[in-house]
Amino acid sequence: MNSTLKYQASSDALADLAAQPQRRGWKMLASALLAMLAVSNTATATTTEAEEPAYEIRDFDWLDQTRSRAVPVRLYWPANVQPGTSVPLVVFSHGIGGSRKGYSYLGKHWSSHGVASLHVQHVGSDSALWRGNPFTVVERLHDAAQESEAMARASDVSFALDQMLSAATGKMGAAVDPQRIVIAGHSYGANTALLTAGAQVVRDGQVISYRDPRFAAAVIISAPPFYGENNLAAVLGQVSVPTLHVTTTDDVIQIPGYRSGADDRLAIYDAVANPTKLLAVFRDGSHSIFTDRSFTGGPSLNAKTKAATADLSLAFLDLVFRGDGAALTQWRSDWQPILAQARGMDSISLASPQHAVSN
Repeated sequence: MNSTLKYQASSDALADLAAQPQRRGWKMLASALLAMLAVSNTATATTTEAEEPAYEIRDFDWLDQTRSRAVPVRLYWPANVQPGTSVPLVVFSHGIGGSRKGYSYLGKHWSSHGVASLHVQHVGSDSALWRGNPFTVVERLHDAAQESEAMARASDVSFALDQMLSAATGKMGAAVDPQRIVIAGHSYGANTALLTAGAQVVRDGQVISYRDPRFAAAVIISAPPFYGENNLAAVLGQVSVPTLHVTTTDDVIQIPGYRSGADDRLAIYDAVANPTKLLAVFRDGSHSIFTDRSFTGGPSLNAKTKAATADLSLAFLDLVFRGDGAALTQWRSDWQPILAQARGMDSISLASPQHAVSN
């Protein structure tokens, strides 16, 4: 089952950010995740009859029969894809309590620039957590943060990609460039992304890995530390794809008796072994500024941080798939006023560029 909506160019999630510079090129402690209230608000797009669609949105309600688990997704697909065109794809994993409708500003921005975006909903840790008895919400969040759900989320991602590349999506799946598939996620979803990018742990003497070799790069936004694991280098040492890490100076997770500061996000970046890795730390902000919530961190900073994150991710894809750092250099110049720290943006290079990201 699926539904389709088409949106005009003027409906880009970042269209109200007229002043933004133009782009030129996963056992963690449950208490940590209880604070990750990454609830997304659905942005409403406006349309104008005279304009050509910049992207279309399709919702699919898939079922992984091997696990008896529903995997709903929302696909942002570039408009007017010509026959024979290869389309890069980002698969996105939401934070705890989110849904396929969230992080719409990224899906819209990417698809408006020729990059399809498949937003996966994880039914064991999605927005259903907020429904029901409010006095038991903490218990529900605790259950959603268990190791079994962390593993199920990784399986959701790979299943969704299987479906995307199958006849389930018709001509769109056939148009996806298998060499340009990226995994991305925020908060709990960032850990999910790292798992599918190669992060692994040892349980009862067995290595547990959910690496999906189809992912050529990863975008990691506000990743919590892998609690229960004292050696992050061992957990992340097998992440062999290029990674982009995004956070803020005030990216803090805090509940009574527990605090995870922004330094934990930096520790994830430091522990990733692949030298092709970038880090952007925005000034101020918050852990939830990267969701669709509009006022976290203040409306002005919120909008700028979202716009900068969307632009940076595309510049990262230019670097990974084209070996072209021009857009990255321009991005750093354009967004310097809200950038507290940047790493890997001066000397990083790839020896063998692959395919060009369509714009």
